[in-house]
Amino acid sequence: MAMLIEGEERIEAPVQTVWEGLNDPAVLKDCIPGCQELEKKSDTEFAAVVSLKIGPIKAKFNGEVELQNLNPPYSYTISGEGKGGVAGFAKGGADVTLKEDGPNATILSYKAKADVGGKMAQLGSRLIQSTSKKLAAQFFSDFNARVSGSAEAAAS
Repeated sequence: MAMLIEGEERIEAPVQTVWEGLNDPAVLKDCIPGCQELEKKSDTEFAAVVSLKIGPIKAKFNGEVELQNLNPPYSYTISGEGKGGVAGFAKGGADVTLKEDGPNATILSYKAKADVGGKMAQLGSRLIQSTSKKLAAQFFSDFNARVSGSAEAAAS
């Protein structure tokens, strides 16, 4: 079952700062909902453990996260795939684009695709769609708070 999620976030930080955040495993780990571990395997590959609850199903996913199509500091694709045992699998990716909005702000836009299978796919597309949207929104708002906060701290 596949779905598409799009959104935009205005971040009070310069493009370079936002780009560094998007490539920082500690920042990503803190912002990915349910992320318990994120281990850097190379500059573009990470191993991840994520725990999520979708409707009545709670699953722990072991997976990979990869950064592709890197065009620093303006865009990249982040994609991941996780296996959750009997709960099924989840895979998805987001094309993330950064645009300057004045010297100290950035417009981050994303187009995310997600696909789930197994037991979770039986929950119905509406629940999965709304959960996916909520998780994407949570990631980007947490990321925004974290990056704009660190930009403010650096400026003072």
